[in-house]
Amino acid sequence: MTSAAFDVDAFLREPLTARLATGGPTVRPVWFLWEEGAFWVLTGPWARLFDRVRADPAVALVVDECDLATGLVRQVIARGRAELLPFDVERGRRKLVRYLGADEERWDERFVHYLYDDPAQRGTVWLRLKPVSIVAHDLSYSVAP
Repeated sequence: MTSAAFDVDAFLREPLTARLATGGPTVRPVWFLWEEGAFWVLTGPWARLFDRVRADPAVALVVDECDLATGLVRQVIARGRAELLPFDVERGRRKLVRYLGADEERWDERFVHYLYDDPAQRGTVWLRLKPVSIVAHDLSYSVAP
């Protein structure tokens, strides 16, 4: 089976869930934003991810989809060293809008707090993964009628 080419940037702009692996190994699902050639994930001292990345910034991440009804099977696998960077509200809003929609009044209160709580007090930061390697595969197949 050969892998067909597909628009990786368009795929990564879809509201898919990624799985992020850290040392241990530990794998966790995360929402992400794909901007500036990097994956952006919210984290902070309340999450084990924060401490794991501080201890060992080597991570791997996979974003995939598999639709058995249509035969659509695509994946992006990225590896690199994660950085913990200061949180900014505008990037946070862009990330949450992609998963929750533009109407903040419809969001669960937990997500609203990410935007408006003081990041210095709460400790909210960005985990940024600018991949050293990124591999994309389209393994889609035809579904018989």
